[in-house]
Amino acid sequence: EVQLQASGGGTVQAGGSLRLSCAGAGFGLDDYAIGWFRQAPGKEREGVACISTRSGSTYYGDSMKGRFTISADNAKNTVYLQMNRLKPEDTAYYTCAADNPRLCSSRYLPLPRAEWFGDWGQGTLVTVSS
Repeated sequence: EVQLQASGGGTVQAGGSLRLSCAGAGFGLDDYAIGWFRQAPGKEREGVACISTRSGSTYYGDSMKGRFTISADNAKNTVYLQMNRLKPEDTAYYTCAADNPRLCSSRYLPLPRAEWFGDWGQGTLVTVSS
């Protein structure tokens, strides 16, 4: 059974940084597409970043480029989302999801759709104060 657990959320001032973790249990993360998604109150779910842990390819939403970095540590079975220069509009509930590694590819720019991911973890709340 694929299990994912997101952690690392919290409250930070604008301009600050946070690192989110997505830990896998019951399976190896080394051959998956891992996507980060977020949803703010009253808004639609939005793609944040995606990594193919098979190829190492990474993709980002337009507003995240240059500020966020997604990476994988296969030995720790964990995918990270480093978020720098955070803005109040980054405030949202962040969740990670896993599926076929081919989902994270240039074929689906800018990011694959959330509904294509079959396995979801519980999310973590990020609050950025102004």
